Amino acid sequence: MSVSYKYWDDCVDPDEMRLLWKYPEVRKEWIDAGENIGQKVLLSRDPDGQLYLTQTEMRAVAKIVLQRHFNSQIELEMICVIAEIASDRQLLAQKYNKKTKQTTMGIMQIEQETADWLVREIGYRYYDIEENSNLLFRPFVNVYFGAAYIKWLSCMDGKERTEEFIIRAYRGSIKKANHKSTLDHYRRYLSVKESFYTVREEALDAFGTAQQLSVASGYPLKCEGWTYWDIRVSSEDMGQLWKHPEVLKEWTESGERPGKVRFSHDSEKRIYLSRVEVKAVAEIITSRWFVSKGIQPTTLAALADICSMRFVNGVRARIGLLGIDYPTAAWLYKDVQYRAYKVVSVDDLYNPFVSMYFGAAYLAWLSVYEGRQRDLHFVIQAYMSGPENVSLQETGPLWNKFQQALSYYEEPKKKNRGSCCIL
Repeated sequence: MSVSYKYWDDCVDPDEMRLLWKYPEVRKEWIDAGENIGQKVLLSRDPDGQLYLTQTEMRAVAKIVLQRHFNSQIELEMICVIAEIASDRQLLAQKYNKKTKQTTMGIMQIEQETADWLVREIGYRYYDIEENSNLLFRPFVNVYFGAAYIKWLSCMDGKERTEEFIIRAYRGSIKKANHKSTLDHYRRYLSVKESFYTVREEALDAFGTAQQLSVASGYPLKCEGWTYWDIRVSSEDMGQLWKHPEVLKEWTESGERPGKVRFSHDSEKRIYLSRVEVKAVAEIITSRWFVSKGIQPTTLAALADICSMRFVNGVRARIGLLGIDYPTAAWLYKDVQYRAYKVVSVDDLYNPFVSMYFGAAYLAWLSVYEGRQRDLHFVIQAYMSGPENVSLQETGPLWNKFQQALSYYEEPKKKNRGSCCIL
């Protein structure tokens, strides 16, 4: 093996190192071990000399990765337990599978081929690994691709998958997710999860209480910028929001100022849009690019409610405000010629305007699916489950949910009373 690390600083970038120092439990563990801020931090070694992450370090890396890229979509404990049973948290672990002739690498035991596919087809391009597969031995990189694969498994074939399916498929491939050969692995996963991670972390969140952590560590908290509209959205789109009378009123009353507008946060610090903001983004997108398509901003706003509960990063299997995945957005951009916004990676879809735009584009495409004008009932179900899975006889709960969400955004006199008019 050509990879050799001695210090944390050898396998993480400076920003990641700063974030680890900001993590309270890691900071305490490192200081207790004699490490100092500003100096290289030694990696731990087991009695056999193998590099590994402590459980504290593992939890910190997983939490930072999830909050950066998968907020509200993947359980922290799932990442930590998989690392525990797949590699014993060993940084340079490798296992060769004689049947598949593939080698799994690093903490999360990711195959190079899987990582390449996640980059090329699914849009996970935060780390560029195509020219250097050894980057998969870096903890943040490995956890990122492990989490990306878990995210994909969680909604494979457009279905919400169970924890058991994810764990067994991660271990033995999709074909063996229900095979007896992966059952013992899942049982071990549950046992480790119960015994190692029953106590929830009570330390300060790695991205919370920014001022306190910055003072303690001596570093500015760079990633807090992700909690601001102005970081994710273009200046042109921000200008349009400030011109929207209802947004202007809401932001002014909450003390926001141009250049630093905060997203709202729930109790778990997940960022979301108010209904005023959602409706405004929908109105801006439709008035700019979809007037001729007949798409109503209230339809888009209602879909945001049921797809993501207005969380900017999406929820569970759905990505972004409108729940559009990267392959669909990339197809709309490249093949259907919706190019008002560029989409080159899955991270672009965490911009509310980009997600709303490609959500509207997908609605427009569905409205004339297979060359036929489609009614709203068909389009909504097709949007949520795929046009090939539409069964209008079974749409009751979904349609009622959509109608309820629609009522939040329409004036009473304008409500749709069952009409099949287009969007």
